Amino acid sequence: MTITFGVSPIAWINDDMPELGGDTPLDSVLKDIAEVGFAGSELGGKFPKEPSVLKALLDGYGLELVGGWYSCELLTRDAEAEIDALQGHLALLKAMGSRVFVIAETSNAIHGQKDIPLKNRPHLDAEGWARFGARLSAVADYVNGQGLKLAYHYHLGTVVQDEADLTAFLAHTTPNVGVTLDTGHAVLGGIDPYGLIDSHPERIVHVHCKDVRQAVFDQTAGAEASFLNGVLAGMFTVPGDGSIDFDRIMQGLKRIGYAGWIIIEAEQDPAKADPRAYAEMGLKTLRTAAQAAGLSEAAR
Repeated sequence: MTITFGVSPIAWINDDMPELGGDTPLDSVLKDIAEVGFAGSELGGKFPKEPSVLKALLDGYGLELVGGWYSCELLTRDAEAEIDALQGHLALLKAMGSRVFVIAETSNAIHGQKDIPLKNRPHLDAEGWARFGARLSAVADYVNGQGLKLAYHYHLGTVVQDEADLTAFLAHTTPNVGVTLDTGHAVLGGIDPYGLIDSHPERIVHVHCKDVRQAVFDQTAGAEASFLNGVLAGMFTVPGDGSIDFDRIMQGLKRIGYAGWIIIEAEQDPAKADPRAYAEMGLKTLRTAAQAAGLSEAAR
């Protein structure tokens, strides 16, 4: 059972805010990712969507496509309609040999809207949870049957943000609905990431590691600001540069026998936080913590 380190290109090019690195050439990003020492990258907006073209591009840098975010709208359409809508994304991931399907509900999410405070994020009532959980469970059945693991991503500004949301989410979805353990969104959203590892080990099928600057969050998105303005202010950073205990995270992953990708995903303003330098810092932190915990990195 081994782990593999990858990265999200969002630190170089932020698809939610094109002003952050939008003019950075994709080849420059992939060169950095490969030279820092990552085995793979998650999908970015500038990546070609034709499998043969994307495969040739990534092969040139010795990189795999880990997977890529998919925005579902299960609060406004049924599982059958969602399955129809995700076909293009699924086909790309399957063609690229990806093993995880990262998904999040965004039909009423506010994390992409700079003018809406995070505190105004959406909530579900009991009826909404039951409907959403049943639909997502059906989508998970389908995706898992296609050979990928569905990995739901709780996220600030969405209906699954805090501990109460996560409890309801887990209660209303079947065990085939996996979870992306995202350390940064957990801590800032009010979820205990260490407890999640131990309480629901069977659900954790993918891992995103980002660190947080709690004081920055408290003054921005934790108060009156939007999620995006919190990002611009620097509430996220890479492992080793914030307050999260990644030794404890890696010990927990070792304890549950986690095997799979561990992704550094830490969006910052690249003009203020050099993506390559921060990626190097994050990978060094995670490798050191993983080795100390007894996790084995896959050979390349």
